[in-house]
Amino acid sequence: MGKSLGVTQLLKMLFLGFLYEIDVISLKTALKRIFHITKGVKIEKLVQIFDKIPTTPHLQNVFTQLKARNCKTALISSGLPLAVVEKLASTIGADYAFGIEVDVNDGELTGEIDGDVIEPAGKFKALSQILAAERLNLADCVVVADDRNNNSIFLSEMRKIGYNPDFVLCIKSDDVLTGQLSRILPIIDNEPKKRSLPSTNDFSREIIHASGFFVPVVAGLIGNFIAALLICSVSTLYFISEVLRMDGKNLPVVSTVTRHAVSQAELYGFAAAPLYFAAGILLTLLLFPAPANSAAIAIFALGDSTASIFGGFISRTPFPFNKGKTLEGSLIGVFFAFLAGSFFISPLVALIGAAVAMTLECLPLPVNDNLLLPLGTGLALTLLI
Repeated sequence: MGKSLGVTQLLKMLFLGFLYEIDVISLKTALKRIFHITKGVKIEKLVQIFDKIPTTPHLQNVFTQLKARNCKTALISSGLPLAVVEKLASTIGADYAFGIEVDVNDGELTGEIDGDVIEPAGKFKALSQILAAERLNLADCVVVADDRNNNSIFLSEMRKIGYNPDFVLCIKSDDVLTGQLSRILPIIDNEPKKRSLPSTNDFSREIIHASGFFVPVVAGLIGNFIAALLICSVSTLYFISEVLRMDGKNLPVVSTVTRHAVSQAELYGFAAAPLYFAAGILLTLLLFPAPANSAAIAIFALGDSTASIFGGFISRTPFPFNKGKTLEGSLIGVFFAFLAGSFFISPLVALIGAAVAMTLECLPLPVNDNLLLPLGTGLALTLLI
């Protein structure tokens, strides 16, 4: 919607979303200001834009299987207008739909919004209505959610699944999932967790991540300044590629690599993780002296990627404070991070740096891992060396 209103209005919307994400303004305030920008837009146009957005693969099948299990399903959104949520619910067969109540005059948005879901505990009110109608209890519920705005329905009595969750829900979830939404079904069926090999996309992404090990090597040959310019150039090219991909266009080579490396959650949106990855390496390279910067980048690149690749295959013990990370994956990450760091610094200091990096990696913190790990490790190594 923001793109259809022009660059200026889109930037305003993104800025308001950013202020909400960093807790400067409440969700209700952000939504009211965002929808005020849409004043005069026809509700039909909003629905047409929604119709162009592809749904996640297997979404229909997941809801069909839930219905076959005699489950009642509900979509509860604090970001989408009720008309859009109801349309999606009708398409995939959900039983209930809750969304923002937008004020419409002569088929056009007035910019005013209302409804329970924009209130702090609004989603719980919606859930309570469903429970009353179905004569069910909280213990009968499984809630699947992704961010802290779902705190009011992430209650101890129910089964809580964090799907690509933020750091708050990583702490509160009983189970944390990434990848295909269909992975919620074995959890609902109380089946034992199965080990799984990384997908082709997962493996490709982690190989690219691990290749960051060579950045300090290249920087040693051509100098930090030239290396930084190359990182900025590649990042700019990637940014342009993603903007084009969002409009259904391709940038030769770059878009192809992206499609084969992004996660399913990123496939239908702007994949920002590579930009955080580049920024983390760039800042570490420029802010810290050698060899601390080189070792930090190597530890981050190889340790984080190997923890992800091997973690899902052999992991059995999730951390109680972060169900998205496991003890086995972190230990593997420490080992490979230690080997990577030893190329640039003494083994003892490399071991400490690896331990610092993997500790930061497993903690549910609000800062993106691709920024936090190299910078935190770089700072620790600078103090040690």
